[in-house]
Amino acid sequence: VQLQACGGGLVQAGGSLRLSCVASGRIFRLNGMGWYRQAPGKERELVAGITSGGVANYAEFVKGRFTISRDNAKNTVSLQMNSLKPEDTAVYYCNCRAKVTQHSSNYHYWGQGTELTVSS
Repeated sequence: VQLQACGGGLVQAGGSLRLSCVASGRIFRLNGMGWYRQAPGKERELVAGITSGGVANYAEFVKGRFTISRDNAKNTVSLQMNSLKPEDTAVYYCNCRAKVTQHSSNYHYWGQGTELTVSS
């Protein structure tokens, strides 16, 4: 399973940006998908996740500002980020749990990361 993320960039504080990620390759079932981020000198942390049924969960620090969505037909997950703050600056990683065959385990897969910089 390969994850390709795009949409990062430079934005001013208060602005908006949308990240997208598409999963491809041998996929039997795509389960949870989500976004993590890692700021310089910090550990990677969960930003938002969404189940295959569309149930979303968010980190407290993005609630009310970010919205995660997915398109199961296209194997994509997106993150709409509004009211961006300088502290949102990080590399954002797309993540998914997937089964590659009916009998395989659920494995985690990671995208390559896309960088977001929010200027003050």
